[in-house]
Amino acid sequence: MSTPARNSRKTLIGFVSSRSGDKSVKVTVPFKVPHPRYQKVINRKTVVHAHDEQNASKVGDKVEIMETRPISRLKRWRIIKIIEVALTADVAAVSEQDVVASIKA
Repeated sequence: MSTPARNSRKTLIGFVSSRSGDKSVKVTVPFKVPHPRYQKVINRKTVVHAHDEQNASKVGDKVEIMETRPISRLKRWRIIKIIEVALTADVAAVSEQDVVASIKA
């Protein structure tokens, strides 16, 4: 008998917006959605708590996260890889304008 195939898990790409504690980060995932009536494209975002095992990511990094088992009360995602490193290390947080600029790019 072969082992059963593992289900595919969701992956998202977002920006590290906060380093809240040891091995914990907040990732902002921007997306666009049309307005239900007027069909204008609206910028939205989702903020998820993710597990960073190596503490490698910094605020402003572009990361890929994957859905995983519950690690703590809020963490249901983990960082797979860092796609793009932030240009400056002393950025306080990712602002709304940064998210909008990344969607337009």
